[in-house]
Amino acid sequence: MAKGPRYNVPFRRRREGKTDYRQRKRLLLSRLPRLVVRGSLKHFTAQLIEAKVIGDKVIVSAHSRELVRDYGWRAGCGNLPAAFLTGLLCGLRAAEKGIKEAVPDIGLHSPSKGARVFAAIKGFIEAGVMVPHDEDILPDDERVEGRHIANYASNLASTDKELYERRFSNYLSNNLPPEDLPKHFHETKERILSAFNKSSGSLRNSG
Repeated sequence: MAKGPRYNVPFRRRREGKTDYRQRKRLLLSRLPRLVVRGSLKHFTAQLIEAKVIGDKVIVSAHSRELVRDYGWRAGCGNLPAAFLTGLLCGLRAAEKGIKEAVPDIGLHSPSKGARVFAAIKGFIEAGVMVPHDEDILPDDERVEGRHIANYASNLASTDKELYERRFSNYLSNNLPPEDLPKHFHETKERILSAFNKSSGSLRNSG
């Protein structure tokens, strides 16, 4: 460990690899709410956060578990299509609150082209909220809808049925052939959009 009179101990969250404080400062100076996207192997979250003196305030949030609970999602909750749908859900909630622009905060995630965090950002943007981004780093539509997963499953089914059944056991137990993932993605996306269209219509009628 470094020592000496000029050495400063890094903040605890920096030592734990949780927060990049230089990046956080740049995000705060934008004076825009932060779109915080985080993922694990099994789940994904998207939150719109506003910095306050007393601490961060969550404006809206979405979790991939909600896709299963509320919108009939039967595929994995940690994959790229689920990340997009979680971002879309968060973005629709932000748009309902009148949020028009946000700045992305991917934390300590490596900014890899087409990564899940950028799928979530793409979904958030599709909901109608502006987020500064480079188009080249967002995943293409085929990956967003899970076509790469469906193609892999189709090839595996024809070459190694046992491995296919083991690798996609969760899909099959939920009565979702992985080859049908793109179709299921669009059906779930439509259910999400329809739910918010109905909600917006109810608000207009009550006004």
